[in-house]
Amino acid sequence: MDLSLLHLAQHRPGARDAASPSSMPVKPDLDSCSSIASTISLGGPTHSYSRHPALPRGDGANLAYRKLNGERSPSNGDEPLRKKQKRNKPTLSCHECVERKTKCDRGRPHCLACIKRQTECRYAHVANLLEETSRSAANGRRMTRPPKKKAPGDGSMSIPNIADRGAINDQDASSRGAAALSTGLLSHVPYSVTKASNVFGIGSEHPFANYWTCEGGLGEVISVLPEKIQADILVARYFECVDPIYPMIHRQTFYADYEHFWRVGAEEKNKMEASFIALMFVILALGTQFVTTTTADDRKETAEFYASASNQALRVSSYLSTASLRSIQAMVLMTYFLINDNHASDGWAFAGILIRQAYAMGLHRDPNIVTPNANPFEKQQRRKVWQAVLLQDTFLTVLLSLPPSATHTDVSVDDLLDDSASIASSDPTDTAYIRGSWMLANLVQETICSPRSLDVSICTTVRHKSKLVADFRAVYRSFPDVFRSWDADSLTAVASTNKRIVRQTLFLTSNYFHNLMLVHASESPEVPVNVRGTLEAAHDAISAFFLMFNLLESEARVWWVFNHRAFLEALCIANVLRETAKDAAGKDMLVRDPLFVRARGDITRMIQIMELIGSDNDVARTRVHILSEFLD
Repeated sequence: MDLSLLHLAQHRPGARDAASPSSMPVKPDLDSCSSIASTISLGGPTHSYSRHPALPRGDGANLAYRKLNGERSPSNGDEPLRKKQKRNKPTLSCHECVERKTKCDRGRPHCLACIKRQTECRYAHVANLLEETSRSAANGRRMTRPPKKKAPGDGSMSIPNIADRGAINDQDASSRGAAALSTGLLSHVPYSVTKASNVFGIGSEHPFANYWTCEGGLGEVISVLPEKIQADILVARYFECVDPIYPMIHRQTFYADYEHFWRVGAEEKNKMEASFIALMFVILALGTQFVTTTTADDRKETAEFYASASNQALRVSSYLSTASLRSIQAMVLMTYFLINDNHASDGWAFAGILIRQAYAMGLHRDPNIVTPNANPFEKQQRRKVWQAVLLQDTFLTVLLSLPPSATHTDVSVDDLLDDSASIASSDPTDTAYIRGSWMLANLVQETICSPRSLDVSICTTVRHKSKLVADFRAVYRSFPDVFRSWDADSLTAVASTNKRIVRQTLFLTSNYFHNLMLVHASESPEVPVNVRGTLEAAHDAISAFFLMFNLLESEARVWWVFNHRAFLEALCIANVLRETAKDAAGKDMLVRDPLFVRARGDITRMIQIMELIGSDNDVARTRVHILSEFLD
């Protein structure tokens, strides 16, 4: 029975006798409130519940309702009318908005109004209780609703995000949505082909050349190690260029094992854990990718050889049936190596095995629950390795517009240790960087990855979009000042003394603003694209890549994820400019509005950088061709 009807019938003048047998207290109408599940939590997507329909005002409707419930209509003047009572409705808005009598969007952890006012945002206990209840009820997260099927006669479906629309001549993009952009080459993703084909269109050869014999075992792999002095250089290069961005390996313990390995004899080396040998070789492979003293062809050949040795060591360790922290670390790094080496298809497939093994090892569970007797160092390492798996999965699926896999976990970012006296602790800036990346990944995974993987609108209502933007801003405000309060000049000055912070700042900035761009660029029947917000976020994101190229050019050339994010940002800008230029007023705006002039300059700058990289990179040349079409 609709409680709103009963409620209206009770309070309507002359509607019911106070002494009527059917009179009873009415349950407060809590269902009229919108669900307030926070999208920043690990809960499900926000679901909105519509208010009850209003009751028609005619007496006939009231009479029919009374008959349905067996009520007796009072005679005129026979009984006194029941006094109107206020509903006992809980206050769901934050205290600050209630005091100021301003509109509250009830966002968690901070409402948009409090974020704008820079005031403390506190909710009543009952409001938090209802929010937690709504979150639990919506905990069927990950089960993102697919888009409604088109009618047989319906035309081509519009892609619900302007950032995901393909190149001008990509006629089939509307049916593939964001997946059409998978690796930036806009290759045709094979959905229904009957023959074997390369998933993302690049890196079709097998990634691991076979140099190994059946009987060779681990000794054969160890025998191809370079001299220690060369290995030292490559390991140092890894910790200089890669570790700041993916800080999951405890450097002191790794170097202790590394030095021990070189001290022991050949027989004892052959008895060492194969997963450690695999980890050591993939570190050498990644270090080789960032060496600047050799030619591009030599770097590629040497790095691929070390990667093959790492893969063989994993095979010797039976990595498909057993797992350890070292084997998981080696697989995370192998995925990044494959992607940097233009083997996106292989990297995506390899990451699938990695996710399953991480789950099988229980890394997705709180170490205090599954390994209660482990020491603090072991628990900390499990958390750091899981966050590395989570970050890789989340931000790779954003770029490829595919569903996330590292979705079920009870590991909390708040459990990372800060005790500087413990061996488990990390550099304070590293811990802050991990926390910031982790919080961003949690938000992005559900609010962006899942909807885009099904070409579902990221934001379905204007309020939903405002709340999601507020959630992103709340995450950004949680970043330490070192990652927020900077400009090109200040970061250039820092680069002369602390390049580690520069790398972390630029990667975190690029990640954050890229995903904020996707939120602003989303659209639905009720929510238009926020053009200015999209261009602002895209500019902030792509500027991080430009600065990376200016300060650390050799590294910017290697990082596929950074290059590809910047390419997608340029493509999003180009799509916005193309849509704006469809009418006369828009064409005038492209010339006169500084925001649009700057946006066109961002595309031009991106093309210039890709042309510099394209001398020895086919992917960069393809990106130049695609972006140039928008400027013609």
